Amino acid sequence: MAFQIPFKFSGTASDATIDGRSKPSKMMDYDQPLVWVTLLLMLLGMVMVYSASIALPDSPKFRYLGDRNEYFLYRQAMYIIVSMAAAAVVFRVPIAMWQKYAPMLFIGTLVLLVLVLIPGLGVSVNGARRWLSLGVMNLQPSEIMKIAVVLYAADFTVRKQEYMHKLTKGFLPMMVAIGLVGALLLLEPDLGAFGVIVCIAMGILFLGGINIVWFGGIGALLVVIFSAIIALSPFRRARMFAYLDPWEEGNALDKAYQLTHSLIAFGRGEFFGVGLGASVEKLHYLPEAHTDFIMAVIGEELGLVGVLVVVAMFYWLVKRAFDIGRQAIALDQTFAGLAAKGIGIWIGVQTFINMGVNLGLLPTKGLTLPLMSFGGSGVMFNCIGLAILLRIDYENRVRMRGGRT
Repeated sequence: MAFQIPFKFSGTASDATIDGRSKPSKMMDYDQPLVWVTLLLMLLGMVMVYSASIALPDSPKFRYLGDRNEYFLYRQAMYIIVSMAAAAVVFRVPIAMWQKYAPMLFIGTLVLLVLVLIPGLGVSVNGARRWLSLGVMNLQPSEIMKIAVVLYAADFTVRKQEYMHKLTKGFLPMMVAIGLVGALLLLEPDLGAFGVIVCIAMGILFLGGINIVWFGGIGALLVVIFSAIIALSPFRRARMFAYLDPWEEGNALDKAYQLTHSLIAFGRGEFFGVGLGASVEKLHYLPEAHTDFIMAVIGEELGLVGVLVVVAMFYWLVKRAFDIGRQAIALDQTFAGLAAKGIGIWIGVQTFINMGVNLGLLPTKGLTLPLMSFGGSGVMFNCIGLAILLRIDYENRVRMRGGRT
């Protein structure tokens, strides 16, 4: 909604200047660039999912597809349409409502994480039990938990602001809550999602003013915990050793197989890529090319230029989330500001981990690239998170005009 500055004046010499100042505000009702960048990432992701999956029906693992080479393209298109519809509904929900029901959302998602572990309810894929079947698609509760933790941590920080410098009242309750989430995720197992959720919670607490000494101590403790989890798990330990020396023959043919073929894909792409659809690594050499390793296919087909474009769009998206959060806090909307920054942390951390794994900077971990990798739950809850971010920005604009939300 535009507003008019109520100037009254007389005279002729300065009329044009003052009239120029009294024109209606050109401020948009919503952040158009944010919407366009999100759409571009999803559409580029859909194209790359099609390219990366077109040869999958030839694999014995996907023989049930027959000759439907467009299967994953159609599924991804459906996921995007449903996700956009869900995002449109979520955008209409006031941020005050999210704050009010944040604890209930967190508890409800915990229940879903428990249901995943019950035989007969949870769907197992590749040895991991992370999904609940909804018939037309599988629901992944860990994706919902990422949003739930953003909202719950932001609400907790606002409610406990006066105790943020105390361990027992300021940090311990959140640590217990995240520890419970971690225990359930490790039973699936899903260490990657647990890592992202820990980063979200710790980031919001840090931005909310937690005692820096406690923050540093807990950070060091988390490093020890994650190191112990890796050391005590044979397959995670083997992955770590393979990551340290991926080109050793035994590793290259076993635990580092995905990593070495991902690196080969990036090497083949060079600066401008081998051309859209011309990837060789997607032809049954690189496993999960349409999900966890879609960035490697982008690197091979679109080259360094394509990779840098994707990195730039994600960088802009994360920076915009922090800008929106900063504006909300300046308008005394602390919960909204922390939630916006939490969404930025979520997208930024998950993107960094996925790209780091694809490039060999981090050990291999099963995390999708937000908005781009194949998958219904991932795309849907990425869109819902960004719809909440758009709503925060919308309410910021309304308040800056002097309106109410």
